Amino acid sequence: MSINVGDKIPNVDLTIFTESGPTTLSTAEVLGTGKAVLFAVPGAFTPTCSDYHLPSFVLRNEDLRAKGVTTIACLSVNDPFVMSAWAKDQNVGDGITMLPDGNGAFTKALGLEMDGSGFGLGTRSQRFAIIIEDGVVSKLFIEENPAGIEMSGAENVLAAL
Repeated sequence: MSINVGDKIPNVDLTIFTESGPTTLSTAEVLGTGKAVLFAVPGAFTPTCSDYHLPSFVLRNEDLRAKGVTTIACLSVNDPFVMSAWAKDQNVGDGITMLPDGNGAFTKALGLEMDGSGFGLGTRSQRFAIIIEDGVVSKLFIEENPAGIEMSGAENVLAAL
């Protein structure tokens, strides 16, 4: 069962890569206060994710912040080392928090996992975006087409704020 508008974001520990190495961070720490935008991609370095989805948020970072967004986070079922390398490759900088969900625990807690085994990806996250206010889902955009970003791209999220 998928998370819904009005639901509290599940609190799950994730391992992120920092300058001092891997560090544990809870989703409540990242998404629990203020206005946050969480968007998820099926995989780092995959075509739609690298060419369109993540770049849309990098380009619209300042516009989202002008609408009161305090946190922008990118989630993927990848390990912290891959997410760190992808952030560098995409010139993410400090504007987007990269959230590696290496074991898929947070994605599963959201009820938004998908079977990517047909593409050799195993269990991954669906492509989605969530607007979160003080830890509670206020808007939820789930792509029906895993290759699309019409619902979960930065332009649609910005229009919904």
